[in-house]
Amino acid sequence: MASLERHQQIIDIVQQKGYESVSNLCKTMKVSAVTIRKDLKFLEKAGKLYRTHGGASNTNPFITDRPVNEKETMQTAEKKAIGKKAATYITQDDSIIIASGTTMLALAREIQPQQKLIVITAALQVASELIKHNNVDIMQLGGIVRQSSSSVVGRYAEEILQDFFCSKLYLGVDGIDFEFGITTSNSMEAQLNKSMLGVVQRVIVLADHTKFGKRGFSRICGLQDIDEIITDKGISPAIVDQCQRLGIKITIAD
Repeated sequence: MASLERHQQIIDIVQQKGYESVSNLCKTMKVSAVTIRKDLKFLEKAGKLYRTHGGASNTNPFITDRPVNEKETMQTAEKKAIGKKAATYITQDDSIIIASGTTMLALAREIQPQQKLIVITAALQVASELIKHNNVDIMQLGGIVRQSSSSVVGRYAEEILQDFFCSKLYLGVDGIDFEFGITTSNSMEAQLNKSMLGVVQRVIVLADHTKFGKRGFSRICGLQDIDEIITDKGISPAIVDQCQRLGIKITIAD
């Protein structure tokens, strides 16, 4: 197969699937991984696709910060499904941390506690949503309020966390990259999230399918530092396969 023909076939596959791995492209094209990686490098420079860890994507992996009111209008059905599934993990007399983000707000809206629940949160909207439940004790972290996310960040929030330990952390992210890890677009938020990781038994990432293959400015942690990802049915089967090969538990919400 000539290189021009191979390049066009790679472009067509990536455009159709959204993501394709190097290994699958090798099988399809019957060429080596070295050749495919050279092809992907050439096509990325030509603006035809984006290289990711172990493959290629048709969407830009680099993200920018967006206002929370804009994010709320995006993937609303997916976030609701993810939030509903995540809420089923809450047990009797549980204590949890809910980080910031619109998927965290979707989770808060799905929580209907039958028994006592303690919630520590950085998100003002999450606290506002949960305050209507008489059997929910809310600890609102204090600090600098980020207008773009309606959540707090900073040293005061990080220091408060040192006095507590919770069963699980629900973490919202801006990007999940198999090489770079779990990311957000704000460095102070990433630092607070790192502090949250240290005071919980389980870390559960809530992320719709558009977050995979994306990179935010600031790294929160590696994929090995999380216990589970809850996502929606729009996720690519290729990404699910890659998660499973890496030993990452991934749950798809209906």
